[in-house]
Amino acid sequence: MTKNATDSTRRVNLLTNVDWITIVLYFALVIIGWLNIYAAVYNDESKSIYDISQKYGMQLIWIGSSIVLIFLIFLIDSNFYSFFAYILYALTIGLLVSVLFFGKEVNGARSWFQIGGFRLQPAEFAKLATCLAISKLLSSSNMITQKFRTLFLMGIFIAIPSGLVILQNDTGTALVYSAFILVLYREGWVPGNLLFFCVLIVALFIATLLVNPLSLIIFLIVLAFVIFGIMRRRLYEFLLSLGIFIVSLSILYGINHFLPHPFSLYYVIALAAGVSCIAYFILNLWFKIPNLNTIVIFLALSITFTFTVDYLFDKVLSEHQRTRITVLLGMETDLKGAGYNVNQSKIAIGSGGFWGKGFLQGTQTKYDFVPEQSTDFIFCTIGEEFGFLGSTIVIGLFVALLLRIIFLAERQRSLFSRIYGYAVASVFLFHLVINIGMTIGLAPVIGIPLPFFSYGGSSLWAFTILLFIFIRLDASRLELLA
Repeated sequence: MTKNATDSTRRVNLLTNVDWITIVLYFALVIIGWLNIYAAVYNDESKSIYDISQKYGMQLIWIGSSIVLIFLIFLIDSNFYSFFAYILYALTIGLLVSVLFFGKEVNGARSWFQIGGFRLQPAEFAKLATCLAISKLLSSSNMITQKFRTLFLMGIFIAIPSGLVILQNDTGTALVYSAFILVLYREGWVPGNLLFFCVLIVALFIATLLVNPLSLIIFLIVLAFVIFGIMRRRLYEFLLSLGIFIVSLSILYGINHFLPHPFSLYYVIALAAGVSCIAYFILNLWFKIPNLNTIVIFLALSITFTFTVDYLFDKVLSEHQRTRITVLLGMETDLKGAGYNVNQSKIAIGSGGFWGKGFLQGTQTKYDFVPEQSTDFIFCTIGEEFGFLGSTIVIGLFVALLLRIIFLAERQRSLFSRIYGYAVASVFLFHLVINIGMTIGLAPVIGIPLPFFSYGGSSLWAFTILLFIFIRLDASRLELLA
């Protein structure tokens, strides 16, 4: 068979093997997103949906150029993405560094390159490059012999772009990189206990802000004893551990009582818990009680973390981020300030009812009550004009896309392709949950786009390339990747 005949056969196979269901879902979301951008910025003076002087006209150009990118992705051999993964990652890191010096500052974030009327945000493409890099790393490493080295490098691969994005004052985008823990969990690199621990950290952070510190530390200690009692179901072990804590607390309370400047009860109980933890570790050297060390570590780390929350909240987070969190948690009300966007978004979504007000009939939309409605808060346009039904359909399309990506990932013969597929799903899931969550007041406003809906060329291009590289890998799944 000649070379031309072979190439022709491969092109036919590629078209046959490509997953058209995912492509249809992609174009459905893109078209609906474009129509919602039109609705979000519609005005009677520029009614033409093709007017490139308006955002919806420019978004149509981004859509057209995205289609060109799709064709280019399919023209490139699938081995390219694995072979050049580290090089593409290095190039995007270079762009992230460059934008700190030569970028244009918009809304307090120096994240864009400005070339005439065109703006490019490297942080969006850094997520794509990181997906490729960690897929290459995990697929070429041996979990048994290289686990520590691989996890260390994985941490470096994630820390560098997220750190550079934080320097750009774009914390929201930096948080997206936390989604990669789902990839590590799927591939067995981190146990489920660690995933639970990460969820616990978030819960503890929120609880420390909302609950009285003394009540919280008492709750953690009681919880540790309850878990130990349920897991062991041996009364003498439970009584022994409880007795050690009571004796430690009694001694420290007595000492504290006679001090010239006594500490608060909170610190006395925390210190008693710490002394007890040390006693439990020493005790376990002789008695070898299963699960005791795990529970002790859980208790010690939980209590220690509660002491760091105030520092993290006051020193690490910026003022506007602290305000958004306190408003979200109901610690303060600021309907004219930090809470204004979310409040107006909730009004818009709630006013849509079940059926919605109809296309271009949204009053919150038409009179610009919701800031950033064509970007971060685009979902409230769906809720107002298409109601609960339309919102459900849109979320259903996103869920279908996520499930389809996971299905495709599971059928890959190449480890690189499977890991990359889960990385894509993780990034999409994070954006979907956080963006919709912040428009309905269930997540802090951190300013990340809704894939294929939010206005912007960088966002649309990055998500398109991210998805279609995986579709290209899936279409070639019967070939052996490098």
